[in-house]
Amino acid sequence: MSIVAYSLRRAIIATCSLTALIFIIWLLPRLLNPTPPDAEERERDRHWVDTSPNWFDRQACRWLSLCGIHHIRWDAPALWDPNEPSTLDELKSLAQGLRTSWNIVEKTGQSDWEVAPAQQDSKRGRQRTGVSDARILDEVPDYVLDHAPLVHLYSGENFWPSDIAEHIRHMRACVEGVVVNTTEPLDLSNLGAVQSDNSAVFLTSKDDVESRPPWLHSRAAVPTPFKDDDPGGGDQDGSRDPPRRSDDGTSWWDVDRDHPPHRIVPPRESNPRHHGLRKRRSTTNSQHPLVGDSANVQKGSKPNVSGYSRAPAVLVLIDKGAGIVDAFWFFFYSYNLGQTVLKIRFGNHVGDWEHCMVRFQHGEPRAMFLSEHAGGKAYLWKALEKRAQKDGKPARPVIYSAVGSHAMYASTGLHPYVLPFKLLKDITDKGPLWDPALNNYAYWYDYEVDRDEEANSTVRGRTSLAPAASNPDLPTSWFHFEGPWGDDLYPLSDLRQWRLFGEYHYVMGPLGPKAKRLERRKVCQTEKCVIVDSIEAGKKSAWY
Repeated sequence: MSIVAYSLRRAIIATCSLTALIFIIWLLPRLLNPTPPDAEERERDRHWVDTSPNWFDRQACRWLSLCGIHHIRWDAPALWDPNEPSTLDELKSLAQGLRTSWNIVEKTGQSDWEVAPAQQDSKRGRQRTGVSDARILDEVPDYVLDHAPLVHLYSGENFWPSDIAEHIRHMRACVEGVVVNTTEPLDLSNLGAVQSDNSAVFLTSKDDVESRPPWLHSRAAVPTPFKDDDPGGGDQDGSRDPPRRSDDGTSWWDVDRDHPPHRIVPPRESNPRHHGLRKRRSTTNSQHPLVGDSANVQKGSKPNVSGYSRAPAVLVLIDKGAGIVDAFWFFFYSYNLGQTVLKIRFGNHVGDWEHCMVRFQHGEPRAMFLSEHAGGKAYLWKALEKRAQKDGKPARPVIYSAVGSHAMYASTGLHPYVLPFKLLKDITDKGPLWDPALNNYAYWYDYEVDRDEEANSTVRGRTSLAPAASNPDLPTSWFHFEGPWGDDLYPLSDLRQWRLFGEYHYVMGPLGPKAKRLERRKVCQTEKCVIVDSIEAGKKSAWY
């Protein structure tokens, strides 16, 4: 009996241990997910698991979070080409990036972010007082280009900036895997007309992306070498003034046309850059960021020809009223190469929209948001690394695009996210420097027009986006396309697909700029929004 009892006890312990292990494996991905799925997403996941024809695969997926493990193989960034340099070593310049540092310089100037114009108008819609104002409203303000970001792409990158017009040429519109019949090829002028009443329309690659077609890499869009306009020979970091808080109700960090800055002072009509801005009634809000002084705005001109890329960035300008203008810089790539954990790659997808947003008040930059996967981080303007310019131009912020994922960061090095123990991480370094101010599609967007047209049940979003005067003939239809810009989530039955502990090898493509909360009151894309006052503070915080 003692032997039987001993064996039974061991069996019970083993069973309990195995059950606990399975439960932990099942629970861990759910606890680590920064954006938990809703009921609809859970239902879609059940259907996704059922696509596997293998019963054991389905059970391992449901209970052990091990999906499609027989599909796992090495996913190289690029196929070997004797005419191209080796691309398999993604970390080749990491050591150099980690050794890079920046100089700290003291900024001067007095901040006036707590003030707002006195003139207010509660009427919705763009307020134009004459032909001159209308022309100024359609121009890209000088201060937007003067303070445009400079983007360090990764030195070992394989998927470079892409032109959205070129990307669409290689895509077809599909609904649940079925090609949508269109009378003419897709382009920027007709994409917004492709709609479906019941299911999302996906832009789906005509090519197998694992064959790595040339358009996916977009190597012709690698930025030209950037001239060293900094006579000091280095980049500059913002000042480290002690943070202070405002006792005011609201200010520039949480505004829209219905919620302008709270404090009222006479408008600054002497500066022509501020003419034609919308004004709205005041209200209050309790959010406070860490705040500090920023550099004075200086008169400047467009940057030189260095840093030019053949792939245009997309600049979307939004007048939030009370002197607040948000300048969204969108960066598009035809492919997102995910990162590796134990040499297994996760997070690939066709199409990749990343962005940064600079919030201006009366032409002065106050803060910048950097997109990072499903979220991102916001920095006070003084906190960002700057690059000095010649001829009296203001220093411009320098930001970094991670290898493969193109997530945006304020510094070089390793950037762990989501998974514990730094298993999943982005990498940035001082690779080619891209100046998006030299080549971009520039627009003004009025989110209130979209809101009003939707409320009136009319055709939505056909007048809310207007090209800037610098490119008056640009099409606008593409902006209103409501579907993802890349393939749908590959099913578990697809030999290219696997999922381990909640992380997919291939995820579905991203939505376009219109879905990035352009009407946001806060600087961040998500409601949780802490504006940090130093790069070091940004490294210690996580958007999730």
